[in-house]
Amino acid sequence: MGSAEASRGRPVETRDRDSEGRARNARPRDGLGRPLSYGAAGVERQPEGVVRTPRETVSQAQALLDAGKPFHAHEVFEDAWKSGPQDERALWRGLAQLAVGLTHAARGNATGGVRLLRRGAGAVEEWAAERGERRPYGMDVTGLVGWARGLADDVERDAGASVDAGARAPRLRGDGAP
Repeated sequence: MGSAEASRGRPVETRDRDSEGRARNARPRDGLGRPLSYGAAGVERQPEGVVRTPRETVSQAQALLDAGKPFHAHEVFEDAWKSGPQDERALWRGLAQLAVGLTHAARGNATGGVRLLRRGAGAVEEWAAERGERRPYGMDVTGLVGWARGLADDVERDAGASVDAGARAPRLRGDGAP
């Protein structure tokens, strides 16, 4: 057993694995996805690999964002990115980047937050422009891009100060619908 594994109290032979034997970290997580100590009470994680309709994805991600859980919303977007049609993957990947950007900003990581908010905004904007689509699945692309760039500017200006993820969560749909 290596000293790094010994210092964490978990021998190499008991590394977390999923049912197929792939390495998976089973440590509990907080609401922003940060790992907690084994045995600590954490927030229930999103199941991986769930295939949802696009509207279900938007609705579930919005509920998670409103609850101040952007890390969990990113996992919902990631499922859509990986299981959806090829021509929509850039949209869902960009939305996942926006959620991770908010996660970093809420954790106080200004550099990562700003970078991912701007990258996600550019990806979503580019995807919409290429298709002439401004409201995919009822989402307000213009509003999302404006939200992301505005938050990135705020985070950059107040570097080091974390943001309240629930209070700063975007409205995916401009009509206020979940």
